[in-house]
Amino acid sequence: MGDSDIEGAGGGGDDGFRSPIGRKYRPVLANDRAVLEMSSMDPGSSSSASSSAFPDQPTNLRKINVGKSGNGSSDAKDGDSPHQSQPNGPQQESKLELFGFDSLVNILGLKSMTGEQPAQPSSPRDGEDITITAGLPKPDTLKLGTMMGVFIPCVQSILGIIYYIRFSWIVGMAGIGETLILVALCGTCTFLTSISLSAIATNGAMKGGGPYYLIGRALGPEVGVSIGLCFFLGNAVAGALYVLGAVETFLKAVPAAGIFRETITQVNGTKIAQPIESPSSHDLQIYGIVVTIMLCFIVFGGVKMINRVAPAFLIPVLFSLICIYLGVLLAKKDHPTEGITGLSFETLKENWSSDYQKTNDAGIPEPDGSVTWNFNSLVGLFFPAVTGIMAGSNRSSSLRDTQRSIPVGTLSATLSTSFMYLISVILFGAVATRDKLLTDRLLTATIAWPLPSLIKIGIILSTMGAALQSLTGAPRLLAAIANDDILPILNYFKVADGSEPHIATLFTALLCIGCVVIGNLDLITPTVTMFFLLCYSGVNLSCFLLDLLDAPSWRPRWKFHHWSLSLLGALLCIVIMFLISWSFTVVSLALASLIYKYVSIKGKAGDWGDGFKSAYFQLALRSLRSLGANQVHPKNWYPIPLVFCRPWGKLPENVPCHPKLADFANCMKKKGRGLTIFVSILDGDYHECAEDAKTACKQLSTYIEYKNCEGVAEIVVAPNMSEGFRGIVQTMGLGNLKPNIVVMRYPEIWRRENLTDIPATFVGIINDCIVANKAVVIVKGLDEWPNVYQKQYGTIDLYWIVRDGGLMLLLSQLLLTKESFESCKIQVFCIAEEDADAEGLKADVKKFLYDLRMQAEVFVITMKWDVQVDSGSPQDESLDAFTSANQRIVDYLTQMKATAEREGTPLMADGKPVIVNEKQVEKFLYTTLKLNSIILRYSRMAAVVLVSLPPPPLSHPAYFYMEYMDLLLENVPRILIVRGYRRDVVTLFT
Repeated sequence: MGDSDIEGAGGGGDDGFRSPIGRKYRPVLANDRAVLEMSSMDPGSSSSASSSAFPDQPTNLRKINVGKSGNGSSDAKDGDSPHQSQPNGPQQESKLELFGFDSLVNILGLKSMTGEQPAQPSSPRDGEDITITAGLPKPDTLKLGTMMGVFIPCVQSILGIIYYIRFSWIVGMAGIGETLILVALCGTCTFLTSISLSAIATNGAMKGGGPYYLIGRALGPEVGVSIGLCFFLGNAVAGALYVLGAVETFLKAVPAAGIFRETITQVNGTKIAQPIESPSSHDLQIYGIVVTIMLCFIVFGGVKMINRVAPAFLIPVLFSLICIYLGVLLAKKDHPTEGITGLSFETLKENWSSDYQKTNDAGIPEPDGSVTWNFNSLVGLFFPAVTGIMAGSNRSSSLRDTQRSIPVGTLSATLSTSFMYLISVILFGAVATRDKLLTDRLLTATIAWPLPSLIKIGIILSTMGAALQSLTGAPRLLAAIANDDILPILNYFKVADGSEPHIATLFTALLCIGCVVIGNLDLITPTVTMFFLLCYSGVNLSCFLLDLLDAPSWRPRWKFHHWSLSLLGALLCIVIMFLISWSFTVVSLALASLIYKYVSIKGKAGDWGDGFKSAYFQLALRSLRSLGANQVHPKNWYPIPLVFCRPWGKLPENVPCHPKLADFANCMKKKGRGLTIFVSILDGDYHECAEDAKTACKQLSTYIEYKNCEGVAEIVVAPNMSEGFRGIVQTMGLGNLKPNIVVMRYPEIWRRENLTDIPATFVGIINDCIVANKAVVIVKGLDEWPNVYQKQYGTIDLYWIVRDGGLMLLLSQLLLTKESFESCKIQVFCIAEEDADAEGLKADVKKFLYDLRMQAEVFVITMKWDVQVDSGSPQDESLDAFTSANQRIVDYLTQMKATAEREGTPLMADGKPVIVNEKQVEKFLYTTLKLNSIILRYSRMAAVVLVSLPPPPLSHPAYFYMEYMDLLLENVPRILIVRGYRRDVVTLFT
């Protein structure tokens, strides 16, 4: 290529960079016109657009000459279109044309990988294809940063009602020492959960749904939906908790606003014996419903409205905190309020130890109170004060950069609030007496400087802000679960991308109002705690599993994590749940388990590449390595059937396998355990039939699932059936998980088909199994094989002729484990020579079966195997079949000899020379005739007959072998022909 072959657009300008040989190149930018033009093209279509496709393209652009084409034509001229449609398809003028247009790592490819295209389904359903962009969030016009999107929502959710009107009470009840332990325990739990959350959230793009999205993609849709719905309920109930806190504070600040008469409780057993007023529960209910409705109108306004209102709620919170700390520092011993001592070391020592007391339902100490408090119950009361770390991840679809904002914002909010709680424990414990801590529910307002009313306003706004965050996150969580289309019952809550979940918001508001009607904070908080802890344990377990498996896709940007920390966080969550209440723990786990079971039964199937699939893969690899390639011990032997679905003849349309083959395959597995491989062969060229093979494989897999048969489907493209099966029998399976039994249908229709095709193929398959050392089970009478609902009576008769390692015996035992054959009995027929010791053989076989723990009746049949047929014997009904088979063999042999003499070649059959011993052929016919007569004599009413498979004679044509087999199976309606392989599948030893 000459120096003038590549030139920059316009020729002038210094915005490019120069190559080593002096030519100037202009870098391609994302907003480049060519990129914008190309990004609107369909990558899968031909890129051969004429010049009309680029109406604004400068005419002075020169193209890249690519040399002469394959037919020897000269280079295209400058005036030609850069892409020409050739007779052989679109030809792209590029040095990298060999790799194809879509293979180039260009800006178009990068744009497609970052999700700048139509949204794809988040999980493959109903046969949809999986793409690399599946599950990526759709860009939204409203994007939030770390401060407004994560930090402020988390702080608003954490700094709720518990801190303002319950925290000082907890310090008075548990003492400073145990409260520090309490805060450290709960703070450590949320801190470890934040680390796990940061690791998972930075492992890829996130859609809406927050923790549900993370848990579902890590632990599977069933676990994700069950924990996600519980977390939704926890958020809805938490909203009611915050609303009640705001209303209670308002009614105490403005007592005249109460509609009903306030409850007055006389405090006994304390130094401060004075009436304590608490609002009426009916006032809490009425005002709570009104506040919930007001907050719902704000939520209905959307994210923009929430973001405008949130700072108005948060600024008074920060101001109230400053006022509280100033009030603590300025409080003196001569404070006008009784019980406020100011910061005093003596007060700190007095309040260091715990003093658990009985209280009434409102938390006011009473000697005969109905509520008994201890450390465990305080954990349940306080833990909602540290929840809210998921508030930022709940808005993942609205964040500008989830992989930066979620870790930074969540951990900052967790650490700052935990530090504030620890400092507040010491300050509250040193500023007031224990009686004041236990009786003054608004101690924060009492000690605040300059005016308590300002603090009450701050408390009201802070709790309303936390309630707003709950009512904002819960509907989005429910809508995210519904949008994944796992549960059809949730379809009412689906929303389009970028739309507000109005129906989910209304449903959340109704739940919140229902909890408000309860009107008791201390009864609501344990319920909230359990749901939140269940979600946190799910996040920790997700990170633990992903980190422990360390799959190639596990590449989180947040590096400060370890599987041991996640495991510790999960265990800590479970310990806290049982510390709070084992009964609530059992109820919450039972609820999650019920949802899990419901999703498993009613939910739609989905594959999100969760960690459990990776764990199964790792377990399978480890198990495969531990099995090794050595021979499996008979005690550990499992049948691994290779079911050959290719029928001899045609099946109904859209039926990829004989319906009874799957039923028979299930009969070869005990209680459904074991692997079955269903294979079929597609004739043709692989490059031409690859897509047809994928479609056929998907159809076969669906059919196997429909037949409730555990197995996998494989479709092999080959020029013909013989070559395809030869490849399958050599390569199918891994290590000791290779199939050990080939199952196929007997070609009963071979006479109606091409005589030179089916016999040769059938015999070739048997010979391939013998060479590959595979056992063979051939089913004759497959159309009459019973399904699971058809009960069979009678016997299962085994004609044990050849030593097969016990395979025939084992198959009979497996048949007895199925409902269809459980009423049958086993009979074993041993065929012996006339001069054999029949009684000794019978005793040996009985002893052998006894040692194998198999119950069967044994018969020994002795007969003379001479070549003669006695007229009038019980085998007369088979004489016609014998005569016909003999005559067909004679005719076939005569035709072969005539052809060989005419062409001057050796005797040929099936494309290879054969040597036929006519006396041996006659002997084989008589042998099969006598065996058939014995089977008809003793097993005419048997439910199923099993007989040893005779190997095909090497020098006989396949046509002869088919005649032998037909004569052996004549008039037997249902029979299994079994050939073992050179391994024992049963053992006498324990």
